[in-house]
Amino acid sequence: MKPKQLVLIGGGHAHMVTLANLASFTRKGYRVVVIQPSDYHYYSGMGPGMLGGTYQPEEIRFHTRFIVESQGGEFIRDKALSIDPVRQQVNLEAGSKPVRYDVLSCNAGSSVPDLSGSNQKTTFSAKPIERLNQARQIILDTGRNQQMAIAIVGGGPSAVEIAGNIWQLTTKLTHPPKITVFTGTKLMNNHPERIRVMIRKILSQRGIMFVEGSYVDSLNGGEIYLKAGRRFKADLSFSAVGVKPSPIFSRSGLPTGPDGGLLVNKYLQSTAQANIFGGGDCISFQPQPLDKVGVYAVRQNPVLFHNLMASMDEETLQVFSPGGAYLRIYNLGGMQGVFSKGPFMFSGRFAFWIKDYIDRKFIRSFTMNE
Repeated sequence: MKPKQLVLIGGGHAHMVTLANLASFTRKGYRVVVIQPSDYHYYSGMGPGMLGGTYQPEEIRFHTRFIVESQGGEFIRDKALSIDPVRQQVNLEAGSKPVRYDVLSCNAGSSVPDLSGSNQKTTFSAKPIERLNQARQIILDTGRNQQMAIAIVGGGPSAVEIAGNIWQLTTKLTHPPKITVFTGTKLMNNHPERIRVMIRKILSQRGIMFVEGSYVDSLNGGEIYLKAGRRFKADLSFSAVGVKPSPIFSRSGLPTGPDGGLLVNKYLQSTAQANIFGGGDCISFQPQPLDKVGVYAVRQNPVLFHNLMASMDEETLQVFSPGGAYLRIYNLGGMQGVFSKGPFMFSGRFAFWIKDYIDRKFIRSFTMNE
C-alpha cells in the first residue's frame, strides 16, 4: 500500500506554519509534495519596499524548495493547472504526469487583472512580486537619460504604496519621473476619510498627481484612455486594481464563491470535497466574506496546519475564526507610513518603523538556515 500523500499547491502565507512543520508529517511516514512555479515565495507586504530600494529581493522571500526538501518533502517546480477530485490528482501546466493526493491544500494565491491593450514589456502589476524588481531596473536605467511618465492604475493600498516607493526610488535621478495615480472613483475608496487625507497629503507633497472620477478603459501605444474620454501619456504602467483568485478551481469544476475563489467552510475545507482545503487569497470563506489581505492568511495558518494533519490522521477538525479588527500599515516610501487599526490612525516615520519591524520579524520567523 502506498503511503498517504499530502499535496500543497503554493507556498504562500497560509501555508507558512505547515511548511515550517513538514517534518511532523514525514516523521509519521506520510509523503509531502509541494507544487510551486518558483523555488522562492515572495512576501507581498514588502514588495513595494523592494521596488523602492528599501529591501533587496533576498530579504523578502522564503526559499520554499529548501524548506521542503530539508524536511524530507518533494518540491515540484511547476504550476498547477487543474484539480481532478475524482481521480484525486493535480494536473500540471508543464504536462508532466499528474500528482496524486490523499489530502490537498490550496494556497494558489491571486493575480492582478491586466490592463486592456497593455504591453507586457512596459506594464507591470502589484503581483507577481518578482517582476517589481525588473520594473525597478527599467525606471533607474531610463531615468538617467530622460523623464518618464509613470502611471499607477488603481486607488487602493497597493497603488499608493507603489506610487510612494517609485518616488523614493527616483529622488536622486537626473530626470525624476512624472508619477500619476489613476484612482477610479476616488483615492482609497471604502477607507476612512482620515486615512485618505493623510495619504493624499504625503503623496501630493512629493508632486504625485491624482486623476479621479473615471476608470481606465485601456492602455494603447503608450497612452492611457479613460472611460470618460480623456487620455494621458504613460511610458511605464502599473496595474493595482485589486486581485482575483486563481482560476484553477472554476477550471476544475469545484464550488467557488462570487469572486471565483475555492468555496470553503468553517474548517477551511472545500464545501464539496472533504479532503481538499485552502487558505489565503484563493479561497472564498462561506461563513462570511473576508477582505483580500494577508492578515487572514496569517490567522488561517495554525488552523490549516492542524486540519491537514487531522485529515491525514482521520481526527477532529478545528474551526477557523477570522477574528476582529486588524492592523493596516501602508508603506508610502521615504520612511513614511500610515497606521490604521479601528479608530486609531496616524502617519509618519513611526508608522513605517512599526511596519518594518513586523515585516522583518515575520520573515525571520519562517526563514530556515540554508
